[in-house]
Amino acid sequence: MHSKTGAAALGSMSGRARIHNFGAGPAVLPLSVVEECRDALPNLSQSGFGLLEVSHRSPTFQNVVDSAMARVRRTLSVPEDYTVLFLQGGASLQFYMTALNLLRPGEQADYLVTGGWSQKALKEAKRVGDAQAIWDDSVNGFRSVPQVGEYAVRDDAVYLHYTSNNTLYGTQFHHLPDSEGKLLLLDASSDIAGVPCDIAAHDLIYAGAQKNLGPSGVTLVILSPRALSRVGDDLPTMLDYNVHASKGSLFNTPNTFGIFVLDRVFNWLEENGGLEGSIARNQEKSGLLYAELDKTDFWRPHADEGSRSVMNVTWLIHDDALEPVFLAEAEAAGMGGLKGHRSVGGIRASLYNGCQLDSVQALISFMHQFESNHR
Repeated sequence: MHSKTGAAALGSMSGRARIHNFGAGPAVLPLSVVEECRDALPNLSQSGFGLLEVSHRSPTFQNVVDSAMARVRRTLSVPEDYTVLFLQGGASLQFYMTALNLLRPGEQADYLVTGGWSQKALKEAKRVGDAQAIWDDSVNGFRSVPQVGEYAVRDDAVYLHYTSNNTLYGTQFHHLPDSEGKLLLLDASSDIAGVPCDIAAHDLIYAGAQKNLGPSGVTLVILSPRALSRVGDDLPTMLDYNVHASKGSLFNTPNTFGIFVLDRVFNWLEENGGLEGSIARNQEKSGLLYAELDKTDFWRPHADEGSRSVMNVTWLIHDDALEPVFLAEAEAAGMGGLKGHRSVGGIRASLYNGCQLDSVQALISFMHQFESNHR
């Protein structure tokens, strides 16, 4: 059917070869997953139905959901009694939904504020209960994450919430926060399945898929029995975790395409060393890039060394005037998605699971030449 295969075929459709994509999300996918999507579009699993046309109530799609659920559990070592959901609305909906399900009016929730996304999560939780930041690095420009002992969870708090990786500022937790026995909630949108994560140590984990797990439009939610037991019976139907759990994530029409891609990404992970392989690749990629940034004072990494993210590497150039030049020349050299978030500026390279080592090596080579030309 196809006269061309692989990257060349995919690139020819748009008139330009695929670039080295360092975008923060929706992020680059493994090329083999993109090719599987292409092949499934006209006929999913030889069912006769196209991937974008199959009913979410069909046995064909139920097989996709079951496969995705099983792969998530295997790859992430999800405890058997934990609930896995595929929802919509992104992490932004979870900012509110987590609090709505777990808090009663007037109850307390504590937040570690390490960037823009945890600020947004706190804002939404305040709509439900007494949510407060018990640690906030905004005055320092969000250059670090707190160490255990630098904050105190309130005695009456129901849960402690944190964001493991901060895409805007390039910081990341490399340890488990101490919730002092309270429920522990985690926004893992930008590093899930890319770094070590003890699922059993958490009570609720949520992650938008569009960085490490698949395309935009699917949100992975994992709940402990302790968390699920707090969900009341008077919530709006679409915002009730128990409703979605009772229907196997099929209460309403889900993002069928997104769940299929998520299943294929987890299949790719399993075929490439599982979570351990993913962790090793991400550490290698980020290690090479940070080593280049630390060689000279031409580059100025944003995050404090002990809090640096392996997923989102953020930096400035010693001369601000060179940043637009860098971005333009990088794009001309086949590298995209390097512009920092609009609220922060600077340069950002996102090294999610789909970003290959050769892309990082190409970026480092370009940076070396750029520094030589502009020092």
